[in-house]
Amino acid sequence: MPMNAMPSPVRKTPEPRLRLSVQLADRVAELPLSRSRLRRLAAAAIEADAELTLRFVATAEARILNTAYRERDYATNVLTFVYEPGLADIVLCLPVIRQEAREQHKPFEHHLAHLTIHGVLHAQGYDHEEPLEAARMEARETELLRRFRIPDPYREV
Repeated sequence: MPMNAMPSPVRKTPEPRLRLSVQLADRVAELPLSRSRLRRLAAAAIEADAELTLRFVATAEARILNTAYRERDYATNVLTFVYEPGLADIVLCLPVIRQEAREQHKPFEHHLAHLTIHGVLHAQGYDHEEPLEAARMEARETELLRRFRIPDPYREV
């Protein structure tokens, strides 16, 4: 490069934008994590602009949704409903997440953070139906959780 030539400026790719709504269903008295913590978790996991709703529910609603949309008659920990790229609702069942955390000997907050990130990654197009997809998604979850000083959720305890 000639001495009088100026280097071109490095263009930084803009961070993806996140619009986040948080909902508490009936029988859910309070947020399990602060709104700012939930926002940081979701923002870390997005790779493209996103408009997401995190809905915290009790067992009955999770069971109804899981039965209606997945034909599985039980309450599950997290369901992600993607309407179009970047637009999704993520339903988190707090009683199921609490029970799983106890059974897995993990702090509730760690397990909830993991499942929040898991749901957001689904909203961003990640899946775990095939072994290679599952490995890619698990690696991404582990990487993101490490940023929050949360241990690898797939490591045997």
